[in-house]
Amino acid sequence: MPTLKRRGFLKSAWALPALASPLHLSAHPSAKHKPKIKLGVSSYSYWHFRPPKVSIQQVIDKAAHLGVQGVDVLHRQMDSEKPDYLQKLKRHAFLNGVDLIGLSIHQDFVEPTPEARKRNVEHTKKCIELAFQMGIPCIRLNSGRWGTAKNFDHLMELRGKEPILKGYTLDDGFRWCIDCIEQCLPKAAECGVHLALENHWGLTRTPEGLLRIANAIESPWLGVLMDTGNFLEDPYEKLEQIAPKTTFVQAKTYYGGGEWYTLDLDYDRIAAILRKVGYSGYVSLEFEGKAPADEGVAKSIAMLRKAFA
Repeated sequence: MPTLKRRGFLKSAWALPALASPLHLSAHPSAKHKPKIKLGVSSYSYWHFRPPKVSIQQVIDKAAHLGVQGVDVLHRQMDSEKPDYLQKLKRHAFLNGVDLIGLSIHQDFVEPTPEARKRNVEHTKKCIELAFQMGIPCIRLNSGRWGTAKNFDHLMELRGKEPILKGYTLDDGFRWCIDCIEQCLPKAAECGVHLALENHWGLTRTPEGLLRIANAIESPWLGVLMDTGNFLEDPYEKLEQIAPKTTFVQAKTYYGGGEWYTLDLDYDRIAAILRKVGYSGYVSLEFEGKAPADEGVAKSIAMLRKAFA
């Protein structure tokens, strides 16, 4: 796909100091107005990386049946990246009265070699283009991790606490990550696609790590994605720390017991945390339980509707 060139983006918007974006102070224009939360569902809720894979079109149909307003698309769940497939997804969502609200992608900026970091930057830029073509206004961004855990199951055994790669420091990882995100921001501004950095293990396993990155970059195109299930201990205080910069929420539930772990999350309390900072964006369900997906998603949506009413 050729690089998009649209008027007004010859200079990166994130580099313009004259922009008076509310994100420079807080992600939310005012904590005084009554938040109007919209619910979404992640396509991941129906497919946990094991067969059979549920298509994005099927997830759109299921969301429409439940009366859910948006679908958060897992990139690895897509059947293709070809333009005709992207446009079919957009059309299918429109005809079903469902918005495509996010594209959850994977990348790893915690890479010692410049070549590896460049590959991940280019992958992220490509995904920004994919989101633009589907009319998706936001992508999920990861910091990446050291890769010293053998696999994700091992990482979960470590409770997400992965040893630093031998010969490097934590500061190296943060420097690499910040630099890579800054390289992606001009493309995000050009396409009008918001980057939401998730508390998704690695450098962002703690609120301090997540905010170290988010606070280092002054840009209206970068915010924080609050994953309610990725702080394994004392989650509420940590969620409160990241709430002011939160621009997208993924809400985990675990009916039937979790695939890797189970948290008993109090969504009334989480809703109050978001309400306090005036959050009025999307809350997208990530059902991660072992119950049948249709059952678990329906129960989860009913619970979230009540909590965020």
